[in-house]
Amino acid sequence: MSRTKDNYENSLWLKFRKWIDGETDLLADGMEIRVPEEDSKVLSQAAQSAQAEFPGDDPGKADRMRKKEERGLLLFHRFYQVMSVLLCLTIIFVLLWTIAYLPVFGNAGNPDNNEVSARYIEKGVEETGALNYVTGMILDYRAFDTFGESCVLFIASCCVLALLRIDAVSRDAQTRKRLDEANDRLFEPKNDIILQKCACVLVPFIMIFGIYIILNGHLSPGGGFSGGAVLGSGLILYLNAFGFEKTERFFTEKVYRRITLCALTFYCVAKSYSFFTGANHLESGIPLGTPGAILSSGLILPLNICVGLVVACTMYAFYTLFRKGGM
Repeated sequence: MSRTKDNYENSLWLKFRKWIDGETDLLADGMEIRVPEEDSKVLSQAAQSAQAEFPGDDPGKADRMRKKEERGLLLFHRFYQVMSVLLCLTIIFVLLWTIAYLPVFGNAGNPDNNEVSARYIEKGVEETGALNYVTGMILDYRAFDTFGESCVLFIASCCVLALLRIDAVSRDAQTRKRLDEANDRLFEPKNDIILQKCACVLVPFIMIFGIYIILNGHLSPGGGFSGGAVLGSGLILYLNAFGFEKTERFFTEKVYRRITLCALTFYCVAKSYSFFTGANHLESGIPLGTPGAILSSGLILPLNICVGLVVACTMYAFYTLFRKGGM
């Protein structure tokens, strides 16, 4: 048993799980900053020479060094401002140059008057199996573009997490004391019975409606983005009514990471396989089903689910980070 336990603790799977949960950093294992012996000798010799050159304490030396540092910092800020203005002017010039080459509005030869839109309308149901032309377009013909949008949501939540998260170690003693005394009720209403009773009635219907919008996105107006927004609003309402302590019983930061990672990974792998087979004129083996049935349209239904999960998690993460700096 001990050997099996040691093998499991040293296994790659356990390290991968800890990395997903944010408990460890695989890239930082075994890394240590050490000053080479040669560099340390050079630094010590430089210090000795400086001490020999300036024996004793010079009262004006510190002032001269401070003024030199302030002058260098001022020059850096000026250079930073100039480069920022040049970058903005360059971007404006490129955008205006691009606009100058756009076709005239209303011209019959514009890109919007070509055979692409006609192909979506005439062959959309046959090639995608989705009755909703918009869903068939964004999750089949332009699925990688939608994948990029989902990745943008995930990256945006990561940026907000990096900017707004308040770690326990960075809080001062007074803030930690107030949080402990509040018992996680500092950021919510104090046992608002009206809000809690309304949430008990509305949250189940909101979640069911969001699931319905996601699952019927290939049959009717809806899909992952709109359904995910409804699910995210349901989670936020539950959080406002019952607080972080009860919400974190089923939705924590680890759950958020695992859901988004699995959803984005499945999306990328599934559409990569579909596009690879289509580009090489191979049969993908993914049945389109009968148009109009709930289990139809090939990969569109599972991709809608992935997009909905990412959108819901991102909305909830944004709200919790702006609310108290953590999930």
